Order: sequence, then structure tokens, then C-alpha cells
Amino acid sequence: MNISTPPPLAGAATTAPGSDAELIGHALQGDQAAFEAIMRRHNRLLFRAARGVVADDAEAQDVVQETYLRAFTRLQDFQGGASLGTWLARIAINVALDVLRKRGRSVPMDGTQDLDHEPSTEHMMSFSAPAGASPEAALERGELRQLLQSAVEGLPPIYRSVFILRAVQEMSVEETAFCLQVSDAVVKTRYLRARALLRDALGARIEAHAESAFPFAGERCEQVVRYVVAELQQRQRIARR
Repeated sequence: MNISTPPPLAGAATTAPGSDAELIGHALQGDQAAFEAIMRRHNRLLFRAARGVVADDAEAQDVVQETYLRAFTRLQDFQGGASLGTWLARIAINVALDVLRKRGRSVPMDGTQDLDHEPSTEHMMSFSAPAGASPEAALERGELRQLLQSAVEGLPPIYRSVFILRAVQEMSVEETAFCLQVSDAVVKTRYLRARALLRDALGARIEAHAESAFPFAGERCEQVVRYVVAELQQRQRIARR
């Protein structure tokens, strides 16, 4: 559906308002600076949300870019019932699931099978510490983040997605449930199971350092901003500078 937008406001290209509501208002006027600010504010969240579903950093970056393009072309539909970040994260998860479906890989994100069954042995992650080193020794050498990411990547997507949103991104149960479109009870169940699986590999020290995992900054962050801005300019959503 083609959505017409008002012409950019005079001087809007340099606008950098603080709140999400202000950014949305300026973005709807075609302000490139507002689009860029939204992306830089939420890039890490969306990368983490996508990475909970797909198993590759580059693929997750593609998901983030597609998420923004979908969201920005219907930004006027955002009603504020959830925060802008959780709204975007929900779109990112749906985009990531679409990627897997196109490859014939169905991920059962609904919670019908979670509440009554324990995870089967095929759901147990495979994890190995560096050769000749215990997890404790690796931690002492400053390799905690690499160990953590390796362990989390080994989780099945239904557990990895919950763990990344809850422990890494520090979302609430309610926000996580909204993003994944499942019940609060399913989120709690999956989070407990993810922690149990990870505890077997890394021990109880993992969550104290979870926030440092899956960073999304530097060149990857800038690539997303440049790509989406160029696409929005081509689609005449914002004026070229």
C-alpha cells in the first residue's frame, strides 16, 4: 500500500529530538535525522531479537534492515500500546521467522507444546569449551563473552529467543510475551528451561555478564543506517540531502 507523507519540514534534516514520540512525529514528516536516531537507538535491540531466531550475525543484520523498511512504511500505524522498541522487536521476530519459513524450517514459537512437556534430548545444546580448558579457566582468561555467546547460540530458537530478550536485553516478562506473541506463562517456562540448559555449560555466573553479549555497534550499526536511509530515499519517504 502506498502511503503519502507530508513534505519534509524546513530544517528537519538536523533535528534530533529525544523521545520516541518526538522521533516518530518528525519521521512522519520525512525527517532523515529522526529515522537515523530511531535506528541507532533500537539497532542493538532488533539485532538481538533477530539473533534469537536466526543463527548468523549477517542474516540477523539483514533481518534488522528489513524490519525497519517494513516498520517505517507503516509508522503511522504505531498506536503506542507498547513501546516503540517492543513494537519493532515484534516485527523483527516475525521477519526472522519468515526467513526460516522460506527455507522450509518451521520454528514453533507458539506455546502449545511448552507447558506440558520437558525438552527432548534433541533440544539439548551442544557446547564445548576451548580445547584443554575448563569454562572456569576460560573465564579467568577474559573469554566470558565468547563462551556465553557460544552457549546461547547452541540453544534451540524457542529458548534462545526468550533468553536473549529476558537476560541479555533485560525485557520484562510482559514485553517478551508481546514480542514473541505467546503468553506470560510460556515466557516464564522457556526462560527457566533456557537457564537450566545454560547452567549446565557455564554455571550460575552466566547471567551476571549477559548484558555484554551480542553487541551491535560500529560498522554494522552504520551499515544498517546507510542501507535503510538509501532505501527510504529511493522510495521517496525522505528527501535526498
